[in-house]
Amino acid sequence: MYEPGRSSPMSERFRGFLPVVVDVETGGFDERTDALLEVAAVIIEQEGDGTLRTGKTISTHVIPFEGANLDPKSLEVNGIDPFHPLRAARAEREALTHIFGPVRDAVSDANCTRAILVGHNAFFDLKFINAAAERTRIKKNPFHPFSCLDTVSLAGLAYGQTVLARAVSACGLDWDTAEAHGAVYDTEMTAELFCRIVNRWESLHQSRSTQR
Repeated sequence: MYEPGRSSPMSERFRGFLPVVVDVETGGFDERTDALLEVAAVIIEQEGDGTLRTGKTISTHVIPFEGANLDPKSLEVNGIDPFHPLRAARAEREALTHIFGPVRDAVSDANCTRAILVGHNAFFDLKFINAAAERTRIKKNPFHPFSCLDTVSLAGLAYGQTVLARAVSACGLDWDTAEAHGAVYDTEMTAELFCRIVNRWESLHQSRSTQR
């Protein structure tokens, strides 16, 4: 059983769930009608002393599903041209398979029961992942269907910041505005933020145990 400040295997740390940080870029806010355009995931790993670290990054561009809505305002923010000839995008089912395969392998390697999505405003990313999996009839979605870990709440608690750029800066990392709103960059920065918050929590409890 997990106890703060005591090194535990990943299979015990988050109730048997493996944290996987995910960010999606989309053509709007409605997962039922708006296109999924990019997905990136960073698998969280654990050192022997229980410290979390960022692991492998998996990413893909996604071809909008047939009839998908593409809001010009969303495309202006994320800078994506969904039909650029050099985009090398995958169809939704292939894209999810590309992401889900390594996540399932990591869950198995860590002796966890399934993955839990970590994100900044995680419910947004999870609802798009779930909708795409349902749309493409993928039955083996490795992520918990409704539980997630949100770095908005965690960063608000740890650093008093809820905006990703400000939270990343508050935890001691550099934020590159020019790279923001790309799925890979946002995912990797969110993953670093998540690890720093969890590791800080553990170190505080270790210090208290030492002082007793």
